[in-house]
Amino acid sequence: MAVVTLIADSGATKTEWCILQKGKHRSILTQGISPYFLSTDQIAGVLKKELWPAVSKLEVAAIYYYGTGCANTTNARSVKKALQQVFPDAATQVTHDLMGAARGLCGNQKGVACILGTGSNSCYYDGKKIVRNSPGLGYVLGDEGSGAYLGKKVIQYYLYDTFDEDLRARFDATFTTTSAEILESVYKKPFPSRYLAGYARFLAENRGHYMIENIIEDGLNDFFFQHLCKYKEIWKYPVHFTGGVAFGFRDIIKQLCHSYEFELGQILQHPMQGLIQYHA
Repeated sequence: MAVVTLIADSGATKTEWCILQKGKHRSILTQGISPYFLSTDQIAGVLKKELWPAVSKLEVAAIYYYGTGCANTTNARSVKKALQQVFPDAATQVTHDLMGAARGLCGNQKGVACILGTGSNSCYYDGKKIVRNSPGLGYVLGDEGSGAYLGKKVIQYYLYDTFDEDLRARFDATFTTTSAEILESVYKKPFPSRYLAGYARFLAENRGHYMIENIIEDGLNDFFFQHLCKYKEIWKYPVHFTGGVAFGFRDIIKQLCHSYEFELGQILQHPMQGLIQYHA
């Protein structure tokens, strides 16, 4: 039986698993795992259903799991228990997705690492550990620059009837939903941040319209102003970005870094390639 190592980069929307074996690797995707919304048994259920079929004939010796919500020790313990239920013989390390971003983006170098995906986060990393983290307040009070933050703006523009006739028609054609359905999904159904982030694609699909550009620029600028400017190291070391929002709107990220006089490092859609190099 082949001996492998698993690396996981888990967000609220999806989890990328990399199977490392003798210098070679392949990736598979499962649904996102948020221990704020899933119990230990539910997480184990996801792993058994979506991950286990791909690795059942392999010997998993070690697991390095980087996940959303795992800065909370109770959540990290829950994820680790779920992993141990499915892979009882593997040496398992569970830490938060921000550490995954820092290692994947910075490696062993100093820098500021940022996540702009379904949620948002950032830290100053000294090449070994996270020294400083701008506090995140979640999708209700914070998550500036994230997919949930931008998607919330799209919904506000639609429900407040701020969109012009053209954009409103495009929205209706894209989502075919109602005000009642939107409000129920946000306030009553599970995974509201994931739901909100789903509306950020409307921005990517309608670039060039001044309202769309304003939402993107204002939302990302809020992240720069509220978080990045709080790091005294931001003008000393490169600032790196990962996540679907950062990668999708990398032109705006580059403009903002120029405006704020930050040294821009990498902009990666996923930190996995860097994590593979780090753990290799």
